Amino acid sequence: MNKKIFIHVDMNAFFASIEQRDYPDLIGKPVAVTNGKHGSCIITSSYEARAFGIKTGMKIRDGKKICPYLVQRTSRPKIYADTSVKIMNILQNITPDIQIYSVDEAFLELTHCMKIYKEISHVVYKIKDLIYQNVNLKCSIGVSFSKSLAKYASKINKPDGITYITKKNYHKYLDNSSIDTLCGVSRGIKNFLNNHNVYKCSDMKNLPISILANRFGNVGRKIWLMANGNDFEGLTPDPVHPKSLGHGKVLMPNTKSRYLIKKIFLRMSNKLSLRLRKSNYESNIFLIGIKIKAGWVQKKIKLEKPTCNQSDIFNACLFYFNLFDKNIGMFQVQVTALNPVRKNIQIDIFNQEKNENLVLEQALDNISDKFGPNTIKPARLMSDDKDSPDVIAPAWRPVGYRKSV
Repeated sequence: MNKKIFIHVDMNAFFASIEQRDYPDLIGKPVAVTNGKHGSCIITSSYEARAFGIKTGMKIRDGKKICPYLVQRTSRPKIYADTSVKIMNILQNITPDIQIYSVDEAFLELTHCMKIYKEISHVVYKIKDLIYQNVNLKCSIGVSFSKSLAKYASKINKPDGITYITKKNYHKYLDNSSIDTLCGVSRGIKNFLNNHNVYKCSDMKNLPISILANRFGNVGRKIWLMANGNDFEGLTPDPVHPKSLGHGKVLMPNTKSRYLIKKIFLRMSNKLSLRLRKSNYESNIFLIGIKIKAGWVQKKIKLEKPTCNQSDIFNACLFYFNLFDKNIGMFQVQVTALNPVRKNIQIDIFNQEKNENLVLEQALDNISDKFGPNTIKPARLMSDDKDSPDVIAPAWRPVGYRKSV
């Protein structure tokens, strides 16, 4: 049996590095990227900014208190997505055994192609050289006998580093590492483990796997195996059919403007409608979520028939939104199509309105394909760039139903 070989490629401060690449005067300066020029939350930062203590999720005003020379840059999702596509195409030419993990990271399994490459180091340097030559960006690479350890390894020598973790040396890296350095260990799981005297990975050997499995199911088993260097999960392709498709928006804290929130719901409905149509899906169950001071409150709206029509989705949002008192402040909103099914595009001879909508939607999609998204949109959204700038989700993919900004 061939020894398993996994590589994890992780781009260094991806969005911020692209800003420094495209604007050379930013090189060496602390850069923070926000969604929109009026964005208040830092979504990523350069390594120069991180050296001052700038962190993802920090308010830009707080960042400037600890780093007065912090440069704020507006995110450019299309540029980031286009760059990601180029990087993933490079990696797919290395091996077909690839799992695109997010917009800026991917796993490659080299187990089946080492007869071609001979030495792992040759592949690693080839990847780094090709990425730098084609997109002028640097990456960190982790190499190991399991996916989880390859991902862990890529963090060790950032930025622009290479780390090999083998079956002989993995104890050196894992044993004294905090348990929350492992992928998938949330704050809740960390607290649970701490309550069972597990603080470092080496402590896990004293905890029976059954305790984690009973509390967290397969996630718990995976974390136990990762901590003990025994996680042998293979590449995981994206599901053929999505369980849900949705969009969300973080608002300014305690937002009470009904007009603004309705406009944001309209924009999310417009984006979700387009995304469903592009992927050839529709749904009759939509989850509408609104986060208030007390937390998330959500409702499933069930329609008579599956739809991907913007008006149907927006009306579902309005139905739930209008149940709230106008004095309630809101912090976040979302709309999600649940259990989408393949779209039935058959003409209905008894429903002229549906047929006209199909023709209209197809015309809108053709225009968007030719001239770009949002070329045509509702009049109320013509000036909404300030309120709802495009964003690129971490789960973005270069193809399929997750290709959305």
